[in-house]
Amino acid sequence: MRALDAARLAFALVLLSPAAHAAEAAHDIKGLYLMTDYPAVTVRPGTTTNISLRLQNYGLAPQRYQLSVAGVPSGWTATLLGGGQPVGAAMPAPDGNVALQLRLDVPAGNDLAPHTLTVKAEGQGTTAELPVAVSLAKELPAKLSVKSSLPSLRGSPKSNFDYTLSIKNDSGRNLIASFAAEAPVNFETSFTEAYGTQELSSIPIDAGQSKDIKLKVRPPTTIDAGHFPVKVTVKAEDASASTELALDIIGQPQLQISGRDGLLSARAVAGKQSSIPIVVTNSGTAPAENITLAGTAPSGWKVTFEPATIERLVPGKDGEVQALITPSDKSLAGDYQATIRATSRGENASGQFRITVGTSTVWGMAGAGVIGVALLLMLGAVARFGRR
Repeated sequence: MRALDAARLAFALVLLSPAAHAAEAAHDIKGLYLMTDYPAVTVRPGTTTNISLRLQNYGLAPQRYQLSVAGVPSGWTATLLGGGQPVGAAMPAPDGNVALQLRLDVPAGNDLAPHTLTVKAEGQGTTAELPVAVSLAKELPAKLSVKSSLPSLRGSPKSNFDYTLSIKNDSGRNLIASFAAEAPVNFETSFTEAYGTQELSSIPIDAGQSKDIKLKVRPPTTIDAGHFPVKVTVKAEDASASTELALDIIGQPQLQISGRDGLLSARAVAGKQSSIPIVVTNSGTAPAENITLAGTAPSGWKVTFEPATIERLVPGKDGEVQALITPSDKSLAGDYQATIRATSRGENASGQFRITVGTSTVWGMAGAGVIGVALLLMLGAVARFGRR
């Protein structure tokens, strides 16, 4: 049993020995170091570049280290920054580091020869150096791209067509991108923020970033069905990009109501049903299906239709129905208003008709009879009492 325990202990020591050796090796590092993640960079003449640095202290007592940059070409400006401001010295704690930045201002018109700058940290008996290779590159032209997630939309002439556009700045500098849309005549276009209503004509885009905007297209309500292209162009400095969009407009019925020969008036008799011809016209660009007729009249009136619906009405055609209107028995002679409506799947139309109501001839004859009887009675009385 003791032999087995000893074997297990030996095996554990074998496993732990590499980790212990690595820890000891880490503690063997001692001194002052200047470090950066990117010791070789490329910049463009006429620009400013910041390079991140670290002054690392491994196991040394804290002390002041003087900072400097050697090998700076003529006309260049090299500044060491700490905490966002120029610094001339740094003091890292033991096993700690101080974050620095090397700011390079490279004048325009420089030749493209590479240069090596050396950053130095010097203390009492301790020095650290970091060479930084700087290559110069010609300024690349601005580059833009634009695309839409849904480049083709479909709707009716009353629809609003909204396109979401993503504009990307593929160049190495910040740009202000302006945009415009080419649409058919009488189409309205406007650009807004992707998640707002503020109208835009341009937008700033950082280098390598993209932004979304929204294009709203409103066609004229009288437009015929068809396929209509819209072109969006984005420009910034000497760069431009474009994308093709499209909207497919489907036909839509448009109803109108009138009387026969365009008349909007009719005559009726109190208590009697009158038949008034109603003409329904489809002046739209698509057939109207299942057109339902309805009417509103003064209280006590009755309004029905024969037939009650028109099954189908193609564009440019009209259909006639009979409005059966019965004024109330108590209606006095005079003019009244009746509203006739036609509805077909969200499309509707209405018309106001003037209905002139006259009293029934029966009541006229009865009134004439009453007057005649009264006259006879009066004549009889005069004849009788006049002889006395």
